[in-house]
Amino acid sequence: MARIKLLNTYIDNLTMQEAIDAAEKLIQSREPTYIVTPNLDHIVTLETDPEFAEIYSKANLILADGKPLIWISKLLKTPIKEKISGSDFFPQMCKMCADKGYSIFILGAAEGIAAKAAKNLCQKYKGLKVVGTYSPPFGFEKNENELRNITEMIHKAKPDILAVSLGSPKGEKYIYRNLKENRVPLSISIGATIDFEAGNVKRAPKWMAECGLEWLYRITQDPKRLAKRYWNDAVKIIPIIGKYKGK
Repeated sequence: MARIKLLNTYIDNLTMQEAIDAAEKLIQSREPTYIVTPNLDHIVTLETDPEFAEIYSKANLILADGKPLIWISKLLKTPIKEKISGSDFFPQMCKMCADKGYSIFILGAAEGIAAKAAKNLCQKYKGLKVVGTYSPPFGFEKNENELRNITEMIHKAKPDILAVSLGSPKGEKYIYRNLKENRVPLSISIGATIDFEAGNVKRAPKWMAECGLEWLYRITQDPKRLAKRYWNDAVKIIPIIGKYKGK
């Protein structure tokens, strides 16, 4: 598997199908593994968050999520084959699971959203096994009893994949801190994907995503939360590119 350096992380330079095949191999290993999907916001966070950087350094699969990373990779003359956003990758994983008989547990999203997404996904991919969903209360990651209850739920369900919808870096940190205890073959933080699959939030039209304008569409959906984040990312990425260019 070709892993290339990109700014402050590495990327597994794969097509979508190659990434799905690599994910299946991780499931088949039966060892606790996890995937990260870097985007511009992750790259910015990696500069200042040592735990997040450690999580990335030990990830089993690192997939480029977002057109800006594709553009940067071309600028740095280490071109990435394909954008593999979590919101495209996760449905493809569900299709693979339906075809091969693997099961999924969804953790996170607002109350009822994960269950609705699970229902929609099972209708879309006949034979898909979603063996559990749970929306933990706010601050659960600091509550030992709640963490223990979640681990027990996961052990009882015995999923092949744990899909975590808690936002970033919270989702990645939950996976990393509980990797050994949860004992799930493959975990992935999927951000807003569950909201998309539940129909709770609309995705950008495909042409906007292909042109790298998905961020603009998402701002119109949630301007209060996302406008400031995207602006900060755009400002901070420039010195980061300068820092790593030529390294």
